[in-house]
Amino acid sequence: MPAFRSLAEKSLQRLLTHWLPCTCALCRQESAGILCDACRHTYFPPGLSHCPQCGLHVTEQEPGQTPVQRCGDCLRNPPAFDRTIAVCDYAPPQDQLVLSLKFAHQLALAPLFAGLLRDAILRQAEQHLPDMLLAVPLGRQRLQDRGFNQALEIARPLAHQLGIALYPRGLQRIRETLPQTSLTPDARIRNMRNAFMLDERITGSLRGKHVGIVDDVITTGMTLHEIATMLKRFGAATVSNYVFARTQYHSS
Repeated sequence: MPAFRSLAEKSLQRLLTHWLPCTCALCRQESAGILCDACRHTYFPPGLSHCPQCGLHVTEQEPGQTPVQRCGDCLRNPPAFDRTIAVCDYAPPQDQLVLSLKFAHQLALAPLFAGLLRDAILRQAEQHLPDMLLAVPLGRQRLQDRGFNQALEIARPLAHQLGIALYPRGLQRIRETLPQTSLTPDARIRNMRNAFMLDERITGSLRGKHVGIVDDVITTGMTLHEIATMLKRFGAATVSNYVFARTQYHSS
């Protein structure tokens, strides 16, 4: 029965693709899916060299050299989180996908982000999957204005694809915060301090666990640092960030 259902679903998908062709979200050419193969290979290539902790670019290594473990920023001032896996840089044209999800309500992009993120996670050597997933929450006013939390929309299919438990309300934002990009480094710290709380139903189960945090974009890293600090205060052993796009931002 499962094999028959899978075959039927594939047949239906082929039929829908034939009669209802869609266009690629990036190049706008006719495509069998939301993203065409050419754009997938061009804008989401595997194997780019990034700092494993924060996701910033690092210098490509010559063959035979010892790989760089962490970037200079992480060595000088380590964030509370342990790893960042990002699908791509937050740069044109990939940034248009993020903007379309967040502000044009193109929710069909969320499963695409999740699938690309799943592939990036599973490509990592010696990658240990987390015990649970949490999504970065929006403030109440922003959630009301937008109508959905894009991080949670990505986290739901990602949790399903990886077979990991998602706690949709495990993280809560208890006060509104300003956009980090408009603030100085010191102001970013103050902006995020004590902005989040954990659902008391999960606080007792964090000790020794590996927790994955899902978001659409990491910009300064301060939001995820604040969340990881709180999680480790409650005993989490490892915190990994799983984000669709990483702004190649260097703090000053």
